[in-house]
Amino acid sequence: MLDTLHSAQLTPDLLRSFIIAADTKSFTRTANLVHRTQAAVSMQMKKLEDELKCVLFQREGRGVSLTAEGEILYRYSSKILELHDEALSAVSGPKLNGIVRLGAPDDYAMKHLPGILKEFAVNHPQVQIDVFCDDTRTLAAMLDKGQLDLVIATDNAKTEFSAPLELSWILPERMEPAELDVLPLALFHPFCCYRENALKALDKAGRKYRIAYGSPSLAGLLAAVQGGLAIAVVTKETTAKGCRHARPSDNLPAIEHVYIDLRFQPGLRSEVVSVFGGFIARGLGIVI
Repeated sequence: MLDTLHSAQLTPDLLRSFIIAADTKSFTRTANLVHRTQAAVSMQMKKLEDELKCVLFQREGRGVSLTAEGEILYRYSSKILELHDEALSAVSGPKLNGIVRLGAPDDYAMKHLPGILKEFAVNHPQVQIDVFCDDTRTLAAMLDKGQLDLVIATDNAKTEFSAPLELSWILPERMEPAELDVLPLALFHPFCCYRENALKALDKAGRKYRIAYGSPSLAGLLAAVQGGLAIAVVTKETTAKGCRHARPSDNLPAIEHVYIDLRFQPGLRSEVVSVFGGFIARGLGIVI
């Protein structure tokens, strides 16, 4: 134990990657946020495990979760980095401050923002981020009225700052849609491009359907799917207990992809909004 304590190197760079991996539960997402390859992040975490002589992550399909030892290290890592950043701030002072008002649909906020906000806070601790969650149409209107500084949105059209987002059917594990005459659907409310593209695909394929459930939130839709009551359209990365993505044998039509985009308030952007927008863009895989 003494040798381990003397030889292990808990550098800030290593601990930041560890914390982001724990928060995002994904080495791929971590790689995007720390600007490394997935292989490099995996090597970092393996090095950390080797130096501490314990397993920190459990691999679960495409994701990871912390072991008991990982949970302990997470608590100490947060304290170590907090003191590290406090010391740097005390010496050099914060370079950026202000308030940024961000709009994002709730599913994007839950999926993408934890790691992004963590990394941004580490680099710019004096900036206040106010997050507003709603549907894209409402957020776009708030942006136009000057109530938000930037918005994460989805659209069928490619915009200046956007990246393609693949869609997929998600259904109860034991449901066999090929055997159903009429498909029960759980869809986002009207004006959603997920909904629009899903219905277009079904109409083109001649599949009968009924809209059984509607919700403005992903959680609301997945509740209907997890209850074995309906089929929904989600991103290919979305998973939920008791649900599965469509297989070829399900005979469900392919859904045209949409775009995830970053929209700024028209006009000159402040430095703090521009910098934060850069963090958001990198986290979403958008080039700006």
